[in-house]
Amino acid sequence: MPKTLVVGASGSVGFPLAVALASDAAHDVWGVARFSDPTTKDELEGANVHCVVADLRSGDLGALPDDFDYVLNFSTVKSTDNDWDADLDTNVGGLGFVMHHCRRARAVLHCSSTNVYKANGHRAFQETDPLGDTPRPTAAMATYTICKIASEAMARYCARQYNLPTTIARLNVPYGEHGGWPAAHADMILAGKSIAVHTNAPSLFNPIHTDDLAAMVPRMLEAAAVPATVVNWGGDDAVSIEEWCAYLGALLGMEPVLTSTNDVVQSTQIDLTKMHQLAGHPSVHWKDGMRRMVAHRHPDRYRP
Repeated sequence: MPKTLVVGASGSVGFPLAVALASDAAHDVWGVARFSDPTTKDELEGANVHCVVADLRSGDLGALPDDFDYVLNFSTVKSTDNDWDADLDTNVGGLGFVMHHCRRARAVLHCSSTNVYKANGHRAFQETDPLGDTPRPTAAMATYTICKIASEAMARYCARQYNLPTTIARLNVPYGEHGGWPAAHADMILAGKSIAVHTNAPSLFNPIHTDDLAAMVPRMLEAAAVPATVVNWGGDDAVSIEEWCAYLGALLGMEPVLTSTNDVVQSTQIDLTKMHQLAGHPSVHWKDGMRRMVAHRHPDRYRP
């Protein structure tokens, strides 16, 4: 029985992945997080996920075993007070602590972000394109891109230092019943709040449902290597924020309010050639996935 660790198991991506893996009786799944909300921990344990409270910043991993076959890192800390020390120590140093602790694993999947790419209009970014910081719309996200780039460097180092096969997957826009950027947009539409889009329209991305992420994890782990494998991760459909907000608005019976600004993430469409070769194609069309998301999260407002 393979023993798998999901770091960041309380998050909008880590949670559904941990639950999906644990639904297979052939998997022994463990989850690590701060678990500031005890309800999330209870739900995971109810889904047969062994939970361990850990402090990644200090490296205190609690009673976490060190005999995992696979490690999936979906942990992200975004401070609300723009605390660079805390965010770098937790996101970057924390990954180093985990990879050192689990250095005997068969493979590691480290989830990065396509926000690492240097903005370049409407280019479909390839894995070899230049990296760079991205303006963030709020101070709470100011450290995000730099931490993601630095975390990739840590993953590369640990892969070589411990001869630990690693895949660095640059995730685009994950979403599903448990949350994500489109889910936040649906909430904003219902609240009548303005949604920021870049002035260089349209703002194209490759949204991918968490069901597809879970289905593609095994092949992402198979692709792990030393030096680390780097691959884009997203859905086959290139969709703009403008388009998915219009669709979400139709499902909710409300007109979205969009505001153009330069102080927001630019279009980040990705080239998926390498992903298709290594992990195959996603199966959930973006409209089907977002319809399911709205029906689950807002059943009283959903208009099929």
